Amino acid sequence: RMLGYWEGQRGLGGCPARSSIDPAAFAEVVTQTFVLGRERAGAYPFRLAGALIEDLHGAPLAGLDFAALWTPADRPRVQAAVEAALDRRRSLIAAAHGRSLSGAEARLEILLAPLAGRQGRVDRLLGLYQPTSPLIRLQGQRIERLFLREIAFADGGEPVPAPLRLASLDGRTIG
Repeated sequence: RMLGYWEGQRGLGGCPARSSIDPAAFAEVVTQTFVLGRERAGAYPFRLAGALIEDLHGAPLAGLDFAALWTPADRPRVQAAVEAALDRRRSLIAAAHGRSLSGAEARLEILLAPLAGRQGRVDRLLGLYQPTSPLIRLQGQRIERLFLREIAFADGGEPVPAPLRLASLDGRTIG
């Protein structure tokens, strides 16, 4: 439903304006929604986070970098996908699982949909946590880390670009 709403708000620029988003249109999932800002490439602080999301992570999230929720190994891929979504004005869906310190897990799909500001610059993301397994699996414990299973543009098409990695060839570092 959230993805359908976002798609319905898209303008000629291919990305809804922040001012066109009305939380009343998705009131039944507002506790599962969040808004991220973009300070620079790779830095996406939470501007708002619904009660369910903060309960799952066991703390207020305002100001926390979205990338900090992910395992260090998954951060480059998440950051590259977010940058591609912002640049292309396309939404993403990340299939993930959240894990507590004791190893209890719950599966989630996380929607990330770009939003444009007043001057048309894409500088926010509207997000949604959609549990795909019972949250009772977490046994009342907070999610310590998110683990990425898959990330793709919501509309299909070409795959999300992978982050660049450094490699070595004959003793020389190449990118």
